Amino acid sequence: MPYLLISTQIRMEVGPTMVGDEHSDPGLMSFLGATKRNMLGNHFWEYYVNDAPRVVLNKLESCGYRVVSMTGVGQTLVWCLHKE
Repeated sequence: MPYLLISTQIRMEVGPTMVGDEHSDPGLMSFLGATKRNMLGNHFWEYYVNDAPRVVLNKLESCGYRVVSMTGVGQTLVWCLHKE
């Protein structure tokens, strides 16, 4: 998958960081140390890590991902990355 969305809520300095959904590459999720979870009330699964977004972005850069865009949505920050 060449595109990846990661996000964090409230405080970007400490994490956790959401790094994928139930259809994400299991190998990449393992590399990031991500855990799959289903939050109460959600009808979907997501992968998250306890690392701050800065740490996750550094790991993804080492895999060839580059930030395409970043935005804030309410109290959530979202980064869109593309693998070159």
